[in-house]
Amino acid sequence: MMTEIIVRGYHLDGYQHVNNARYLEFLEEARWACLTDDIDYFMQQKIAWVVANININYRLPALLGQHLVIKTTVNKIGNKSSILSQVIRCKETNHIIIDAEVTFVLLDMKTNKSLPIVDDLLEKLLNSQAKLAQIK
Repeated sequence: MMTEIIVRGYHLDGYQHVNNARYLEFLEEARWACLTDDIDYFMQQKIAWVVANININYRLPALLGQHLVIKTTVNKIGNKSSILSQVIRCKETNHIIIDAEVTFVLLDMKTNKSLPIVDDLLEKLLNSQAKLAQIK
């Protein structure tokens, strides 16, 4: 899935580039965009996607007015966690700004425990993976 964000003045820090903490918000926005088709299912089932770990490599600064394109793909689906790959590129130059790996679990909001990724949950993730793979 591709998500586009335009760098605004409020994204910048004192050095006039996007502050490192803002990238977490950009990545989260892109993950929410991936959930759009299935959000009702997860809400009805009282299941939350919870980030367990995130690793970000900062490659280049993003500057005011640049269009950033975030590509999100499912790298791995495990028994109780899954790993997403997210890459932010500058649309104008195609340069990689950051790349990240995000490990998440599916949390049962009633018990506050992680859920095994089986049956309907596995099907939803596999469908998401297939949809994301089609988007180049």
